[in-house]
Amino acid sequence: MADCIIIGGGAAGLMAAVTAADYGKSVILFERNPRVGRKLLITGKGRCNVTNNCVRDEFFDNIPCNSRFLYSAYSAFDCSDTMSFFENLGVPLKTERGNRVFPVSDRAEDIVIAFERAIKERSDRITVKNARVTEILAENGAVKGVSADGCVYNAPSVLIASGGRSYPKTGSDGDGFRFAKAMGHKVVPLRPSLVPMVSEQKWCSEAMGLSLKNVTLSLIDGSDGKKLFSEMGEMLFTHFGVSGPLVLSASGHIRKMERGRYRISIDLKPALDEKTLDARIQRDFAENANRDFANSLGKLLPAKLIPVIVMLSGIPADKKVNQISRKERTELLQLIKNLTVTVKDFRSIDEAIVTGGGVAVNEINPKTMESKVVSGLYFAGEVIDVDAYTGGFNLQIAFSTGYAAGVNM
Repeated sequence: MADCIIIGGGAAGLMAAVTAADYGKSVILFERNPRVGRKLLITGKGRCNVTNNCVRDEFFDNIPCNSRFLYSAYSAFDCSDTMSFFENLGVPLKTERGNRVFPVSDRAEDIVIAFERAIKERSDRITVKNARVTEILAENGAVKGVSADGCVYNAPSVLIASGGRSYPKTGSDGDGFRFAKAMGHKVVPLRPSLVPMVSEQKWCSEAMGLSLKNVTLSLIDGSDGKKLFSEMGEMLFTHFGVSGPLVLSASGHIRKMERGRYRISIDLKPALDEKTLDARIQRDFAENANRDFANSLGKLLPAKLIPVIVMLSGIPADKKVNQISRKERTELLQLIKNLTVTVKDFRSIDEAIVTGGGVAVNEINPKTMESKVVSGLYFAGEVIDVDAYTGGFNLQIAFSTGYAAGVNM
């Protein structure tokens, strides 16, 4: 009989296992993949953005859903603690743009190797089993253990850290939500978060593959005109619509998708105010006075975007530049400062970086991560109804909640 059973060898489960072992507890960690940390290996495009080197208030500003729930867990194990944890495991870290923290090596595998080494060093207390848990066992309102591969494993504490529904090939196929419901917990409806978005406009596919840098993307709620998100950075046009860092971050602000309600406004030249941009356009037009309009935009716009802008401007492609009116030039300027994409839908949850929704936070003790419904049952990581923007914040949530569960188990 073990002291603790942990379901899921991802970020939260691994942190909980190491922490519980350091408190002298015996741990059985169930991971259905041949190796722990499968999803960690693909985070940050294979570089693993482990946390964000930010102050407390900035951390919570980046959590749009149920941030108050994390106050206690984050206070006990914050971003600086995560950095110290990995550096003590022999992984040098660096801070990049946006305070994003990565291994100096730019290898996500180094994070997984560090966890594997930590488990090996605690092999007298941590046992990793390559098996799928099929049921959590409870009696009289308290956990007894789990059933896995036809065998029963007993323990007074069980942690569900099996992830969400995003990236199902890594093993996150929703088992945790099924377990939670079976134990009497409410699960807030799941939705994709940090996910590419499908556009109403067909022209996005014409610009497919075009990556824009140093543009400002704003997300606007058409129901009241409120700007929900605005940031400068990178984005990408695809065959279905839009993707890239700015789009993923913007998607996290949409709590409920309604076709046509949301629109994305792209400022292609955020460094130029309208007066300066107009002077720039006039200068380019003067240099190309006798050329067709479609052939005059090469210095102003990426080649893939020129046919799109020409089409949307309504100015005939073959109209001579010296014949373009002031009104047409003004409308071109507005188009460059406010290229609009109407959001049709999210892409599939399988393409999302994280899963929105999950086990209701009012049924979990925020200090201990223990269930208020079933004694000895704990939750950590993406299975909980808490999610954040890109930049290392979601992994920090996993580490903070995993640590809290590990200490209290």
